[in-house]
Amino acid sequence: MCMNEDSIDNRRPENAELRRSIDKLIYDGYSFMEQNLNDLNIHNYRYNINNAVDELDLEEDLIIQLLEDYIIQILKSKVTFYELIKKLRKAELNNINLDYTELRDLAHKNLGVARNLRIDDSQKILTLLMKEEDLDYMRICVKALEVSAVKLNPLCAYETMKLIKVKNSL
Repeated sequence: MCMNEDSIDNRRPENAELRRSIDKLIYDGYSFMEQNLNDLNIHNYRYNINNAVDELDLEEDLIIQLLEDYIIQILKSKVTFYELIKKLRKAELNNINLDYTELRDLAHKNLGVARNLRIDDSQKILTLLMKEEDLDYMRICVKALEVSAVKLNPLCAYETMKLIKVKNSL
């Protein structure tokens, strides 16, 4: 689970670069989505937890926990999405028929969670990933998906990215 807002005071100076990258990702994310995915009209999207609470008839605390799990899942999946796109690019360069199955399965898995939590911007992006065949556009969609997840709870995203960084350095 991600830390609560009170723990932000316990920031360590050595994590300043990671915090700056989260801030930059959020700041640049709005214009990135507007420039690259303007047709989806998601660049100004703001998640409304009340929609999920009302429609799912669950407590807000549970929805918050599920959102944090979703953020963690997306930030972990991001690496796999990029690896799968790289694999497809290599196949394309070698004139091998492209098999999008793994990538679409991963998008479908994440789409189910986004739908359940009523995260509209992620739903649109993941739906595109399930249908798209342009590898460059798919990379844009993955970046937008990351921005979307970080916007939901920047502190949770920060903690998740910090853990991923530590895990990858071992």
